Amino acid sequence: MGLINSFVEIIGFVIGIPLGLIIGFFVFVYSQHTKQVKDPVVRPVGELGPKALQELLPEIPLWVKTPDYERVDWLNNFLLNMWPYLDKAICEMIRITAKPIFAKYIGKYHIKGIEFEKLSLGTLPPAIFGIKVLETNEKELVMENVIKWAGNPNIVLDLHVSSLKISVQLVDLQVFATLRATLTPLMPAFPCFEKIVVSLMEKPHVDFGMKISGGDIMAIPGLYSFVQETLQKQVVSQYLWPKILEIPILDESTVAANKPVGILHVNVVRAHKLVKMDLLGTSDPYVKLTLTGDNLAAKKTTIKKRNLNPEWNEKFDFVVKDLQSQALQLQVYDWDKVSVHDRLGMQSIPLKVLKPYENKECTLDLLKDTNINETLNNKNIGQIVVDLTFVPFKEDSMKYEEPSERYNRKESGSDVVSDDEIKEGAGLLSLVILEAEEVEGDHHNNPYALVIFRGEKKRTKMMWKTRHPCWNEEFQFVLEEPPLHEKIHIEVLSKRKNFSFPSKESLGYVEINMNDVVNNGYINDKYDLINSKNGTIHVEIQWTPA
Repeated sequence: MGLINSFVEIIGFVIGIPLGLIIGFFVFVYSQHTKQVKDPVVRPVGELGPKALQELLPEIPLWVKTPDYERVDWLNNFLLNMWPYLDKAICEMIRITAKPIFAKYIGKYHIKGIEFEKLSLGTLPPAIFGIKVLETNEKELVMENVIKWAGNPNIVLDLHVSSLKISVQLVDLQVFATLRATLTPLMPAFPCFEKIVVSLMEKPHVDFGMKISGGDIMAIPGLYSFVQETLQKQVVSQYLWPKILEIPILDESTVAANKPVGILHVNVVRAHKLVKMDLLGTSDPYVKLTLTGDNLAAKKTTIKKRNLNPEWNEKFDFVVKDLQSQALQLQVYDWDKVSVHDRLGMQSIPLKVLKPYENKECTLDLLKDTNINETLNNKNIGQIVVDLTFVPFKEDSMKYEEPSERYNRKESGSDVVSDDEIKEGAGLLSLVILEAEEVEGDHHNNPYALVIFRGEKKRTKMMWKTRHPCWNEEFQFVLEEPPLHEKIHIEVLSKRKNFSFPSKESLGYVEINMNDVVNNGYINDKYDLINSKNGTIHVEIQWTPA
């Protein structure tokens, strides 16, 4: 009887529980059905309470909270498709960069080797939650990016210590940061900027897990918070604005090719025994001087009428960009009033034979042609005498000196540029006409800029039918002394292509005092144009002493 009772109890338990659950479910459903189901309340974000807003704000993208940040879904899609290839490229760069760093520790603390067993950034790329571009007067492009990366990297580092192998694994990496990236300086050589300057605009959030030989060391009480605080302090101390990280893009040779390094002073002294080209047995010689690698027009001496042994003693200055590759070309011509001027001879002097600050007098045999065969069979067609002196700019002078001279200058303190040195001596005045805005003429808008300095006139190209011309043209003036009490006149003019009246009109002008340029060394500013409705002009001026 007891066995039967036990069996009945088990059967009741097995059947009763499911049956009770089913009955309870239907009772619940039908009891709720009698109540009216209300639609969810939808309200604008501005009507929510403080607590609801605080919960929502971290999840709202920055391009929603701050209108000047732009949404860049296209860039995130680009990163998503490129990530498998970027992952391999970045990991290879990490291996190359880390190799010399690891080599420093081998042999210390019984470490026999350090190597990556696995190195992958995972399958999840970082996401850009907003980007904005900042405008500056300098030759640079400034961007701010908000980056969030919750990645699944697989990074395992093996340390061989004595006879032990210790594996350190990084997992569950999260990085939230606001970066400012500056492409500077912009230049006409691909990729059109020299370096990238990166800095953090606020404290970043970095979270990760770490396992050593399979054990999660972050589970140790207090260690997680200590590692997080220490890491954040290190990153902030090195990269939080105004601290920066510079990433070079162009090599130094490419950058140096676009930067003047000094001034070449040339004195054309005289010529001897030039050939006779006129019917009366004389010639009317003059000399054309050009610097290779320079697109500027040739400079000329005066014409010496009916003279086969002319004396000039005329001085010229050239801006040197590369002392090792450039050369001074001299061509002697016979002036003719009617026909083409005949070349009497030519010669070339490589600048690498010059020593800084040293005056070098050269007496050169003139050549009829640069052809090698012609040079070997060259007849005596005269000589030319020139004096050459290369004076480097103060910022470049140290690299042209011998080590002993450099040491002596440092000992004496003469390598420090004083205010008196800046205010005397030769130098290069560089003027860049960048752009103009809101220039407007009464008859036409074909603006160009005219620069007048010390009686010398230079002009930019003309821009057709625009009120916002962008020239970005540079003009250089080699001066024997700083222009302390002088002004440079810049005028924006408009000229009609076809004949009309008036064919030319002024759109405004500005006069800039050079005293500020010499004292500061560099200015970059926008100036309101005088006699213009709303026009402004943006210029960059630099004084580089030699």
